[in-house]
Amino acid sequence: MQPFYAHPFDDDKLKEECGIFGVIGVSDASNFTALGLHALQHRGQEAGGIVSYDPSTGFNSARRFGYVRDNFTKADVMETLPGSLAIGHVRYSTAGSKGATAIRDVQPFFGEFSMGGAAIAHNGNLTNAAALRRELIERGSIFQSSSDSECIIHLMARSIQKNISERIKDALRRVEGAFSVVAMTRTKLIGVRDPLGVRPLVLGRIGDSAWALSSETCGLDIIGAEFVREIEPGEMVVIEDGKVNSTRPFAPAKSRFCIFEHVYFSRPDSILGGRSVYETRRAIGVELAKEAPVDADLVCPVPDSGTPAAIGYSQQSGIPYAMGIIRNQYMGRTFIEPSESIRNMGVRLKLNVNRALIKGKRVILVDDSVVRGTTSRKIKDMILEAGAAEVHFRIASPPTAWPCFYGVDTPERSKLLAATMTEEEMREWIGVDSLKFITLNGLYRAAGEANGRDDASPKYCDACFSGDYPIAPLDKLEEGFQMKAAE
Repeated sequence: MQPFYAHPFDDDKLKEECGIFGVIGVSDASNFTALGLHALQHRGQEAGGIVSYDPSTGFNSARRFGYVRDNFTKADVMETLPGSLAIGHVRYSTAGSKGATAIRDVQPFFGEFSMGGAAIAHNGNLTNAAALRRELIERGSIFQSSSDSECIIHLMARSIQKNISERIKDALRRVEGAFSVVAMTRTKLIGVRDPLGVRPLVLGRIGDSAWALSSETCGLDIIGAEFVREIEPGEMVVIEDGKVNSTRPFAPAKSRFCIFEHVYFSRPDSILGGRSVYETRRAIGVELAKEAPVDADLVCPVPDSGTPAAIGYSQQSGIPYAMGIIRNQYMGRTFIEPSESIRNMGVRLKLNVNRALIKGKRVILVDDSVVRGTTSRKIKDMILEAGAAEVHFRIASPPTAWPCFYGVDTPERSKLLAATMTEEEMREWIGVDSLKFITLNGLYRAAGEANGRDDASPKYCDACFSGDYPIAPLDKLEEGFQMKAAE
């Protein structure tokens, strides 16, 4: 099999977690699932998998590296996945082995129990997975993968409950961290969100009696499903015979949805918490222009994630919006392992400056985040080489100073630029005329909280900015991670 390589120049962004999708009540569920996963491809490009159930063939599965379009549009694959019930998963490895050899880590995972089989797909990260894994191995469990998600299957196997739905509840009560889950039995489609609702999950209807679960509403749109509602934090839905049954298996908790979903992870055409992701990102640009104005000639996005915020910045400031940087749309994230000479071209393989527009201009560049800062330096160099008079960076999120342990692949803290430098030091290191980040209060205002962040009871998980972790990262603390000192 040809290896799948992550794009070598995308290592300066926080990586999307995973995308999950499920459908019940349609004759070709695996095809619907493949379409849903295609819409969620931005959440994971490393690998994907689908499990389906058909009474005549039982459970069937296919797991592949690479894009959905390259694997789950082929007749010889889809014909092996018959049935009216299916779930799927697209992956970026946030836990477990990384690389082309770890096919065993590709979800959904499947287990055969005394009352029948079940498959499960998980978006998020379990913060007590290492401790659970040790306990389960000591009690005789044999793990097939290095993924934290497999713990759920083993916990289900050890439950004494009499049906799969109750075993899932048992298992998820033992885990800590962030999880949105889709699961399936022979007759049921199941969806669950963790008590804090850190990761998203939505419910959609197809016609009169078919249903779908998806990480985002864009997954429903592609199959023509009607968005019904979000699965609520701490809620479990079981869909069978065209009916949706809802329960609350966890103790009540105040929700802490990941605010970076609004900033970067989710597609701009999705709806989160009743808000358009695009509109929130545009509002971030408006807040940025209010908080960090600067005299300039052009507002240019760093494509594509900086585009809505750049539009908002332009609208608020009155400075013309322009496409000063053009993205190579055919690059994708797969790339032949590059030679050193090609690698040295760096970001130029992905982005190119519109020289005729930029020359002699004072340019505001709007990007979604700064992680290591290496890409920001390269983009600044390209803009200056094209003849820009000044370069000003405006960042549509606060400084990323803390790693995420809830399903986002974040560098260790020492490699986060904002963890080791002040804003002025970052400006000097990147080499721009000015550098400003939106404040955390400004980000909250853009996300619909008129009074900004309530420090005593914040609405969102913003740990990557604030160091305020709503769920203790037990495994990382055991490894020596130092939490932010109480102020």
